[in-house]
Order: sequence, then C-alpha cells, then structure tokens
Amino acid sequence: MANERILVTGASGYLGSHIVQALVNSGYNVRATARPAKVADLQAAYDTTYNTNGSNKAQVVATSDLVHGVFPEIFEGIDALIHVASPLPGKEEPEALIDVAVEATQNILRQAEKAGITRIVVTSSIASVWKASPDPLALVLDTGSSWTDWNPTTKEVALKTGNPLVIYAASKTYAERAVWEFADAHPHVDITTLNPPFFYGPFAPTQSFPTFDASALSTAGMLYRLLSPDGVYPPNAEHIDVRDVAKAHVLALKSPPTSVVGRKRIIIASPHGLNFATLTDFLAEKRPALKDRLTKETPPKTDRYNVPLDFARVEQVLGLKKSDFYDFEDTILDTIDQLLELEAGWKSAML
Repeated sequence: MANERILVTGASGYLGSHIVQALVNSGYNVRATARPAKVADLQAAYDTTYNTNGSNKAQVVATSDLVHGVFPEIFEGIDALIHVASPLPGKEEPEALIDVAVEATQNILRQAEKAGITRIVVTSSIASVWKASPDPLALVLDTGSSWTDWNPTTKEVALKTGNPLVIYAASKTYAERAVWEFADAHPHVDITTLNPPFFYGPFAPTQSFPTFDASALSTAGMLYRLLSPDGVYPPNAEHIDVRDVAKAHVLALKSPPTSVVGRKRIIIASPHGLNFATLTDFLAEKRPALKDRLTKETPPKTDRYNVPLDFARVEQVLGLKKSDFYDFEDTILDTIDQLLELEAGWKSAML
C-alpha cells in the first residue's frame, strides 16, 4: 500500500475530495484528474495539505475531455482506479448529461484496462437501483430492492419528465450498466460499484468556496436550504455521511475478489434514521441561534427514515459494520456548522 498510487477522477468535487483525503490518510499515493483550469489551484491545495516535507503524495493531472480524450500518460505507474467523475444536473443539457455519463465511463474503463489496471472502483448511485413506481417523479427505493435490481426508467421517459433528478438517475443507471457490461467482457478486471443515496457532511480541507455558489455545495446544499424560512426539504430522507462513502471507496480497493464474494455492486447507506418531522426541532435545540431562520415549510411525509439494506453484505465486502458509520447527529451538525462558517466568510467578503 505504501507505494501504491491510485488514480481518482472527479477528485475536485465533494466526494472526490474526501476520497483523496481518505486515501492519503490510509497510506496511499494519489494522482487526481481535473479540468485544466482547476489543476494549479488543486495542486496548490494538495501541496499545502498533503505534500508536506517535499513529499509527492497527491498530484494533479489535467484531463480536458473524459469522453473523447486519450491520455495513456495519466495511467503510468497507477495501481488502481477510482472513477468518481460524473456530470451533474444543470451542468449539461439533459440529453447530453446521460450520454456524457455513459461515454466518459466507457472511455476511462477502456483506457485503464489497456494500461494494465485490474482493480477499479466506480461511484454509482442508489438511483440506479430504484424500482418502478406509479409516479416517475417519486424518488423511492422499494423495500425489496437489492443489488440485482435496476431503475427501469428509460432515457426517453426521463427526458420527458423534465425533472433534473430523474434525468440524473437515468444517467447513473445507464452509466452503471455500461460498467457491468465492461466487467462481463473483461473478467480479469475486478470491479466494485458503490451505490449511495444523498450524502451530507463537512467538506474536505482542499475544497474552498471564496464566494457563494449553490451548485458547488453539491448535496450539502440541500441542508443549507433548511436555513431559510421558505427553504425546501430534500426529496427523501435516505442519506449517508460523505466521509463514510469515501471510506467505503478506499476499503473497496482491498475487498475480496469477485470470484469469492460475487458481483460487487454494493448499496451503502447510513443505518441511522433521518426524520424530517423532528429535524428543525433538533437543529433549534442543538444550535439555538438558528431557531428563527430555520425553514417553516411543512416537513414532507416519508415512508421510512433510512435505506433498508443488507449490512451483512456491506460488512462481507467492505468490512464496514453498522457501528462504523457516522451518527446522524454528527453528520447534520458537522455539515450545518461548516455551512455557517462558509456563510460568514461570504458575508465578510461582501463588506
């Protein structure tokens, strides 16, 4: 492990930044991909945070086009790939979002295999597991859903809804199907996909937000909306701490081979419940200064407070037990506290 270098795509994002931190903290070296415009700032952040005493634990390389680009040089000296990069709603035209997600995934997998990389971890989503619902806008995971289930929403139906989250769910589904088609055609490559729900938690130390940009806050922005009297709640209560998702990616690198544990399509979520009906009361109790600014909207009714999943499977493949996950209280408060800190900085910069 000490000499292994892991290639991480999408490393500058919310989850990717945490994965890089978790890898370095676990003794790995990292090569992160980023768009050319982000390389200098991200490398400077890595140098300050991880590359102390002249080390080269975390390095950044430019990849301007994951869909069509050919970049064999980024795979040189790489021992494993963690593919996180995926287009987000609002960043691409709806139809292009689905196509880009699939084609970028296919391209990076092909080039990794050609370079001799046989360990790959891919960030998917619980959205690719959702079963059919009478309402195509209902973001619900059936109680009986498992790693063998797939979201049946077609590209055509998703685009017709016009709902960004439904379109995003379709993009993750099509992209993950492409992953497993690749796995079937290349059985010598050991692949794990991780399928989390919405994740919350503080940002990694290499992320900075000098000015307010709601889209840059990723899913943490869903909690930031609660700090406004007319703020809306997240679409559902299923969640996980972003730090737990990052830990799962690192553990997946050393997971038992597919030949031992079967296809490693792992649904992962917090075992702790998130109850919207009591959430603002909890925040008002723990952070009294927020009492008057919390959302006054009626909490949505939810069928359940967490994902009903098989934690024995999570432990078998990743070694993660229920007791290893962040508590709901820590996840929410750590997120809110950092958002408030960022908010204070934004307000100060405007003076």
